[in-house]
Amino acid sequence: MINKLKNQINTTLSELFDRAFGIKKDNFTLSFPPDLALGDFSVECFSLSKELKLAPAQIAEKVANAFSNDELIEGLVATGPYINIKLKNETLFSDVINNVLVSGQQIGDVTTNNNERVMIEYMSPNTNKPLHLGHLRNGALGMAVANILQSSGAEVIKANLVNDRGVHICKSMLAWLKWGENSTPESWKMKGDHFVGHWYVKFAQELDNDPSLDAQAQEMLQKWEAGDPEVIDLWKKMNGWVLGGFSETYKTLNFDFDKEYFESNTYKLGKKMVEDGVSRGIFSRAENGSIVATLPEDEFGVEKDGALKKTTLIRADGTSVYITQDLETAKLKFDENNLTESVYVVGSEQEYHFKVLFKLLEMLGFSWAKKCFHLSYGMVYLPDGKMKSREGKVIDADELVAEMRGLAKEEIMKREANNDLDEDELNNRANIVADAAIKYYLLQFVSKQDIHFDPKASLSFEGNTGPYCLYTYARAKSILAKSGIDDFSEIDFSVLGTIEERVLINSLMNFDVSLQKAAEEMSPAKLVAAVYEIARAFNQFYHAQQVLNIDDFNLKKARLQLVEAASIVIQKGLNLLNIQVIEKM
Repeated sequence: MINKLKNQINTTLSELFDRAFGIKKDNFTLSFPPDLALGDFSVECFSLSKELKLAPAQIAEKVANAFSNDELIEGLVATGPYINIKLKNETLFSDVINNVLVSGQQIGDVTTNNNERVMIEYMSPNTNKPLHLGHLRNGALGMAVANILQSSGAEVIKANLVNDRGVHICKSMLAWLKWGENSTPESWKMKGDHFVGHWYVKFAQELDNDPSLDAQAQEMLQKWEAGDPEVIDLWKKMNGWVLGGFSETYKTLNFDFDKEYFESNTYKLGKKMVEDGVSRGIFSRAENGSIVATLPEDEFGVEKDGALKKTTLIRADGTSVYITQDLETAKLKFDENNLTESVYVVGSEQEYHFKVLFKLLEMLGFSWAKKCFHLSYGMVYLPDGKMKSREGKVIDADELVAEMRGLAKEEIMKREANNDLDEDELNNRANIVADAAIKYYLLQFVSKQDIHFDPKASLSFEGNTGPYCLYTYARAKSILAKSGIDDFSEIDFSVLGTIEERVLINSLMNFDVSLQKAAEEMSPAKLVAAVYEIARAFNQFYHAQQVLNIDDFNLKKARLQLVEAASIVIQKGLNLLNIQVIEKM
């Protein structure tokens, strides 16, 4: 949005430096001043001090004194070591607004990553229990990062690696066999993932009375790995129940995948790769027959006794560990999809695992190992601490969504204008508001930060929340609908320029910068902050300035175009965050 303006400013600054110092300079780094009263852009002079052998403040003053008149720039002032630049209203407002209106929902899209093919692996649930609040944060991050990277030009493949095998799966199966009495999700009128999750909790409860259940679950896993027909049939049936339940939740939250991998198909992978690593001298065989990798001291340090750290890849009995299958699966993903980058959206408790995984891939000689990235996120806590699904103490995703929709409905009905809404429309609005509240709240924090989810705070229509941004968008669309104006030709944008209008136009101008940073850092929080700043600036403008009830027709049209530009950018930002907008609230 602002590249054209930046290029023009750079040209002017280059001329000023030539005039002031007799040197040619270009590609100045433009930033936004901390206070709009200082200007629309600023340039620091610290980096030029050594070359020009002058103090930064002296450089800024000389450049400012060299300025006289410019078609774009209204004024150029030295403030200490900074050159602050204020643009002319006509150019600033017309360029930004027209750029937004012409671009529409492509606003902020760039081609920076046109040659990138990125896989975002997210969710990765276990098929022994329903999804919980932690999965909601995972899914919100995965979808938002995928959308943001697509807007930067990358081709994105969204993947889900389903953990559908292992002793934890067998625990649910064993409990159902012992106490399920051939019940089904249908007979219990329960979603399939909740139904299977009930038996996982039941296993944990009964384990206190019968410690032999652990050995029985291990025996069932051995039968599964041996291909026992009865165990396989039960596994397929119960996995089908869970996956069906997951699909319902994914649809509700608008989480989708281009590819799905299943651990039941990948758990045997990696052994050949590890054996090859032994033959190449990369890994070694220990005295007990296990295969281990020695990790580099400069990255992993040493053990307490001073020995180099090692990680086991193949156990002494010949079975592989979890990281072994991850090695081959990583290669499989790159080979199958011709990837340039692979992103794993996984909780912060797995940071060491992925550090080791990526190093092992690098040791094996895969050039793409350095293009594997762990998008780590912190825990989501209940009021009484960390979620513990084996005890049944967890914020269930479906229950949370249902609760949030109920609370959203109550909030919507508090507004007198909504008292005559029919049930379908009320439910639709409540669903969208609840969805926005959850995703926005989970995405506003830096991903590595642990958070405490507050349902009521997330649903507030005031402050930094999803519903507040939705309401702002709806307010803008309502103003536009009431205007009755179709012809917006020949507008003189120089009539705009109040402090509220300049704050709003600057927040719009900053959108694509924030979006680019969000893509570079894979940080949806950057985008959340930008959307909120636009929403807040719009509401300040709305409360301070009339839009519809003014006699100056040109001013009315100019402000309406500013309103429309704000609505477009808010919608684009929320959509990238995987949040749907509504035009009436």
